[in-house]
Amino acid sequence: MKILLPDTMPLAPALPDGVTPVTYDVTSPVPPEHRDAEVLVMWGNSADALADAARTLPDLRLVQSLAAGPDQILAAGFAPEVAVSSGAGLHDRTVTEHALLLTLALLRRMPQMLRSQAAHVWDRELGGLQPLRPEGAVTSLIGAEVLVWGFGNIGQNLAPLLTGLGANVRGVARSAGRRSGYDVIAESDLDAELSGTDVLIMILPATPATAKALGADRLALLPEHAYVVNVGRGATVDEDALLGALTSGAIAGAALDVTAVEPLPAESPLWDAPDIIISPHGAGGRPVGADELIAANVAALVEGRELRNLVER
Repeated sequence: MKILLPDTMPLAPALPDGVTPVTYDVTSPVPPEHRDAEVLVMWGNSADALADAARTLPDLRLVQSLAAGPDQILAAGFAPEVAVSSGAGLHDRTVTEHALLLTLALLRRMPQMLRSQAAHVWDRELGGLQPLRPEGAVTSLIGAEVLVWGFGNIGQNLAPLLTGLGANVRGVARSAGRRSGYDVIAESDLDAELSGTDVLIMILPATPATAKALGADRLALLPEHAYVVNVGRGATVDEDALLGALTSGAIAGAALDVTAVEPLPAESPLWDAPDIIISPHGAGGRPVGADELIAANVAALVEGRELRNLVER
């Protein structure tokens, strides 16, 4: 059995006897001599290269993504008998770090501090003696009401850190219940909760159901002191509506690690929106535990056992 490993990161999974690893260029078609591969590991592949692999690897049995979401693989056109496994769990800690960074940067008014720094101004409104809960603003996680919309692995990893810093945290998912000790409300009940939300953290995948899930109607339900943080997918936010909310002061600020079009075009008005932080899809980008996942799934494939992170198709 041959397994193709991407050249975008160093990988050295412990593979069963008889499995031969070959490193391939993710930007180019798979060379003819390696089109007998039965396992393809993807990380950073272009859409065109993936589509080419779907057409030219007839013996393929498993596509192992190192990305948390499988949308790129599913769009590539692999045959239905090819198993697809996602990288769910590989980005929990790194995306959690970034989500926490962006949330704290907004609450502690980092955009305003950077403007003052650029102007060489020691802004006394941003430092010195400060009320914990100033009128009409939220400047700390202590006592803050936080909704984590998309309460999967990453959300459940993030929630205890927010709680540890004093926030009241609830999740939002397709169905209500309890997950990892946290109350989770159903998406159908979300609108009723937004008026009492201080921070809305979005970790949604890109699906037809989540397209522009945060639109003008929902933004209007948030209080003026609320912040929006998106570390999921850019397509889940109506960016025109978000720009309008920021410009009008309908919300206090936003932090986006993802945008509908990436890279975000230089002419996009989002760059200059008030009180916004934009990071270049940097929350993940460094899978933790990739070798272990690859090794476990190749062994499972060889032995006919159930795969980890199997994606329903």
